[in-house]
Amino acid sequence: MHKKLLIPGPTEVSKEMLNEQTRYLIGHREKEFSEFYGGITDKIAKFFQLTPDYKPTVTTSSGTLWFDIIGRSIVKQKALACVNGAFSQRAAQTIVSCGKETDVIEVEMGKAIKPDMIAEKLASGKYDTLMVCHNETSTGVRNPIAEIGKIVKKEHPDIIFAVDAVSSMAGDKTLPSEFNCDIVFGSTQKCFALPPGLAVALVNDRAIERAKQVPNRGAYTDLVDIFEFEKKHQTPFTPNISLLYALNKRMDLLLEETYDKVYLRHKDMATYTQQWAKKHFAMFPEPGYESITVSCISNTQNKNFKELNQKLAEKGYMISGGYGKMAEKTFRIGHMGEWNLSGIKEVLNAIDQIWGLK
Repeated sequence: MHKKLLIPGPTEVSKEMLNEQTRYLIGHREKEFSEFYGGITDKIAKFFQLTPDYKPTVTTSSGTLWFDIIGRSIVKQKALACVNGAFSQRAAQTIVSCGKETDVIEVEMGKAIKPDMIAEKLASGKYDTLMVCHNETSTGVRNPIAEIGKIVKKEHPDIIFAVDAVSSMAGDKTLPSEFNCDIVFGSTQKCFALPPGLAVALVNDRAIERAKQVPNRGAYTDLVDIFEFEKKHQTPFTPNISLLYALNKRMDLLLEETYDKVYLRHKDMATYTQQWAKKHFAMFPEPGYESITVSCISNTQNKNFKELNQKLAEKGYMISGGYGKMAEKTFRIGHMGEWNLSGIKEVLNAIDQIWGLK
């Protein structure tokens, strides 16, 4: 039996999207490809309401590549990275591994990065880049990026502000105009509801100009090169054309649904799931900072999660356990991509039956 995925990623992919990838390939240096790919980036720009100073790009990679791009192409001297879970920690470690000096703001798991924490550190004037995760998948915490962005733009206009929106882009609100950020990126296996393998990034001219000042940018991580090829509606290296067919179709569907309705659908799923969690268990994130794409729930009843997932599989569903150190303490339900409220209600009803919740 096929298990429908409600894990934090990869999320469920429809037959329609899978079938899009069966089209015949085209040459990635042909005019036909440039017209096709340019159409995709135009749709991305329209959906995310980009102003002329922002440009979209699609890399054949996981979203993690963009940690390296920040480290190799954006950080000049010193970065400030914010850590409140496993994936934001990975971002910080990646920038360090690129040979760039990095200071870290780290908070307890389940807590959010607050604007005043960042304001205090940035006041030293030592940093040229700020890296923050919008939606920390390991803890289900949603950091207040818009508020952080306002501080950076007003008080530190020279700093390049990069946002990891891997598990929130195309689900939660992630417009650059809302975030006041210079770079924001996401991955196709999350809210885009496609297979893994592509990352979507929105980058402004300031960030591209910064990259021109940074030496040793690498090859796959050279932001300047990426956008030189974007001028021709091409990519520096061979892209995953099959996945681009699916992304093209996904952008059509997102535009049809509209940005605001996509957000409200995800908000409705999150609200229902979190009300259910508070009734039977407790939410792991601190109040007011809960993700709208993945709910991280404290297993206050010490229920047997492995047994739950085995029985859920018999009903055709799969959710996720806690991440790393929180494996036994929490479990996570992904409500993103093509899922809707009625589907979430079915899954939670199934959990109620299996665990005898009333």
